[in-house]
Amino acid sequence: MNLEEYQKLCSGSKLIWTQHCLERMQERDISRNDVKNGILTGEIIEEYPDDFPNPSCLIFGYTMGNRILHIVAGCDTINIYIITAYYPDTKKFEADLKTRRKG
Repeated sequence: MNLEEYQKLCSGSKLIWTQHCLERMQERDISRNDVKNGILTGEIIEEYPDDFPNPSCLIFGYTMGNRILHIVAGCDTINIYIITAYYPDTKKFEADLKTRRKG
């Protein structure tokens, strides 16, 4: 997975948003601009190369308000498919909010 490719596509507004994703983002008070900023300021912390129909990854980034955000997105080199976005917590992640807890 290449973060630079994600960032280039994001800068070109090549993002596809599912209805499910937009509903979850609304419930979580996450805007499209927050997701875009998260990709542009982010780093890939997990990769899912076998996801179908496109490989995907978990991106650790920041909202426009400088809040930590996780974005799950897939890419086919033409578009980024936003699967979901959420604010991570220490129930599933270590204190750094980048390392997934075991078990």
